[in-house]
Amino acid sequence: MSALEQVLADLATEGDELAAHLADLDDEQWRLETPAEGWTVAHQVAHLAWTDHVAVLAARAALGEKQAWDAVVLQALEDPTGFVDTCAEEWSGVPRAELMDRWQDGRARLAETLRTHPAGEKLPWFGPPMSPTSMATARFMETWAHARDVYDALALPVAPTDRIRHVVHLGVRTRDFAYSVHGQQPPAEAFRIELTAPSGEVWTYGPEDAEQRVVGSAYDFCLLVTQRRHRATLDLVATGEDAAHWLTIAQAFAGPPGAGRPDPGAAP
Repeated sequence: MSALEQVLADLATEGDELAAHLADLDDEQWRLETPAEGWTVAHQVAHLAWTDHVAVLAARAALGEKQAWDAVVLQALEDPTGFVDTCAEEWSGVPRAELMDRWQDGRARLAETLRTHPAGEKLPWFGPPMSPTSMATARFMETWAHARDVYDALALPVAPTDRIRHVVHLGVRTRDFAYSVHGQQPPAEAFRIELTAPSGEVWTYGPEDAEQRVVGSAYDFCLLVTQRRHRATLDLVATGEDAAHWLTIAQAFAGPPGAGRPDPGAAP
């Protein structure tokens, strides 16, 4: 199985799991507030459906059909910090069954679009252009992260799986990007990352003798780089000032830096 097919398979499984939990929600549960301020369960699904749709437009733009993608980019430029919320709000107003159909159809269409995209042809995006495999990895990260918000809202205990390796990979690769969106210069030296997967396997990145190190739970690292939990609550140990600082700004998603989640131990 190619790298792209592996990511697409895991993305499909992650989406299927979320869809199964959404299938029997009533209208009250559909409108439950999630940990993301101002976003209900409906907003979370709306965002996933909208982003899959926009990713397909980006793929078409790479092949010359630019009008629809250019309109999205213009909207983003006009309101760079608010357009994602605006689109989530707009799509969340669609009737529940229709929105679920949009999301289900959209994620299937995206998978086929990425699977058949010309080799070597990158897709434009809100950050750097991406290959089909990178786009699929980003869609996995977003699906996983927004699913956490839904599961938190519904108080659903969902066991972590080694599929999170895609989120870990993206979180490590976006180290320098996290510095750049904060207007900071990234360290020249590579970090050593050692993370324990849900299966118990240890995933490692970077040189063994690096002075700057991050060690801990792979699941908690994913919660950190998707800003689903505050740093203080996570099983991650940083060695070195640079590594410690990175954990305060890390983000695996494109766009401006998020506010993150509050420290539950902080004084009100």
